[in-house]
Amino acid sequence: MSRPEFTGPPEIYYGDSEAKNSRNQEIQVQMTDRAIELLNLTPGEPAILLDIGCGSGLSGEILDEAGHVWIGVDIAPSMLEVALEREVEGDLFLHDIGQGFGFRPGSLDGAISISVLQWLCNADTSSPTSSPYARLTRFFTTLHAALANGSRAVFQFYPQNDDQIQLIMNVALKSGFTGGLVVDYPNSKKAKKYYLCLFVGGGGSGRAKPQIPNGLTGDEPPEGVRYEKRRTERAEHHSANGKKRKNVKDRDWIIKKKNLYRRRGKEDVPRDSKYTGRKRKTAF
Repeated sequence: MSRPEFTGPPEIYYGDSEAKNSRNQEIQVQMTDRAIELLNLTPGEPAILLDIGCGSGLSGEILDEAGHVWIGVDIAPSMLEVALEREVEGDLFLHDIGQGFGFRPGSLDGAISISVLQWLCNADTSSPTSSPYARLTRFFTTLHAALANGSRAVFQFYPQNDDQIQLIMNVALKSGFTGGLVVDYPNSKKAKKYYLCLFVGGGGSGRAKPQIPNGLTGDEPPEGVRYEKRRTERAEHHSANGKKRKNVKDRDWIIKKKNLYRRRGKEDVPRDSKYTGRKRKTAF
């Protein structure tokens, strides 16, 4: 079976059908939870996180539930359209990550990426600036600059071979990162997962030097929770904590959504007035 990155550019591969693939969603939930765990964020402190290859916003929803603010970037318009339809909370950007980032230095508290990194290892043109090495260098150098000192970036990816792992690692370390590879379930062909866990800054100023986390062991992971069941459990958790989504769209909810659409450049957003969110009288 051909690897997805060999079939065409990501903006083509991740079309309408892939954007709504429920099997992909289930797997992504599990890998996102693991990536957040590897970020090792301070409990109870909201962070500003970058979701690289955010797709339909599924990972972003999990970041929302953890109380974080997130920014999503993706090269596939179809994926971002689904994210907009789902009214995700994060700010979304259509962007080729191989061109690097333009965020203010030190403005991000962390970054996660699910099933994206291997796409940077394929050149769509013969131009030297489009080579895997050039694209990886722009990507890691600008990401390192955007991350705050002491933060982490975690990438789940599917390497083609050991040479590709070595290329990615070498470029990341040359760009200023430290860290290494975390392999979950190394003895399982089906459940084996690779996570590149990178650190910004060392153990200076009296801080302990960050250690590469241990991978999960065993032949198979514990029996996972199915995607729909997981969504139900999350909804029940929100309800117990008073965070259940309102069925009634009151004035505050409507204004919040209108401001979100304005920030994203959507045209024809109705202006606010004293009638915004006003309950209509029952028609007889």
